[in-house]
Amino acid sequence: MTTTTTPPAERVEAPVRPRRVRSGSVIGSTGLYVATGIAALLFLIPFYLIVRNALMTDPEITGEEWKWFPSEIQWGNFTKPFDDPSVDFARSMWNSAVVGVLHTLGTLLVCSLAGYGLARIPYKHANKVFYAVLGTLMVPTAVTFVPSFVLVSSLGWIDTYRGLIIPGLFSGFTCFLFRQYFLGFPKELEEAARVDGLGYMGAYWRVVVPNSLNFFAAMATITFISGWNSFLWPLVIGQDPSAWTVQVALSNYMTGQTITYHLIFMATAISILPLVFVFLFLQRWLVQGIAQTGIKG
Repeated sequence: MTTTTTPPAERVEAPVRPRRVRSGSVIGSTGLYVATGIAALLFLIPFYLIVRNALMTDPEITGEEWKWFPSEIQWGNFTKPFDDPSVDFARSMWNSAVVGVLHTLGTLLVCSLAGYGLARIPYKHANKVFYAVLGTLMVPTAVTFVPSFVLVSSLGWIDTYRGLIIPGLFSGFTCFLFRQYFLGFPKELEEAARVDGLGYMGAYWRVVVPNSLNFFAAMATITFISGWNSFLWPLVIGQDPSAWTVQVALSNYMTGQTITYHLIFMATAISILPLVFVFLFLQRWLVQGIAQTGIKG
């Protein structure tokens, strides 16, 4: 007896219909890209003007005829801020770097510990302390400026790094952001650490901080930029030229007698380079860290 096998029927695939793209979504995406491009262009205009004027001569900057680019690039302008005898620009850059780094590290330490304590340590007056911290955000800086100066002066911290850094270590806003972030931090990790015998401080250093580096990097970026751009407090505390920060040094290029425009713009361009490098290096953590605050609790 012979058996016959029928070959399997060939599988016929249905023709793939082209996916219809709605015209509304295309127009919406195009409009979004156009709006983003315009916003980016407007954001870059000040940087273009800084670089353009820094590489020009004063007659070209103040001339009646607008020029998009220098007729001849003045590469020698790069060294002029450092050669000016009236302002020690290199020293001011170093002062800003020291103040910015130490201010950032100190603020992260103080505010993260305060935020962690408010978010995790049980205390019946924790909410009251938190509301008091929020209350500091409503007090204008001008109100506390004079008392802070009197205190720093009485301690002998004028023209010192201590006077420039220590009074601004605590930030109510940064403390608030840390508290909001720690409220959303997984409690299971901390409970496991306490089972292993760690207290609140041990869990903070060994568990919370290593798993929160993205948020710390975001806060470090914001704090460093704020410290680098600070002007009024360093102007009052740094009375000696050796204690000037870069922002105070820039203000001394504009006097009542003369204003050297290309020197001001070149010094400005050099002073923002550290901020650009910091932002480019930490930008991918900036938005992510702010988004992780949760704004809850």
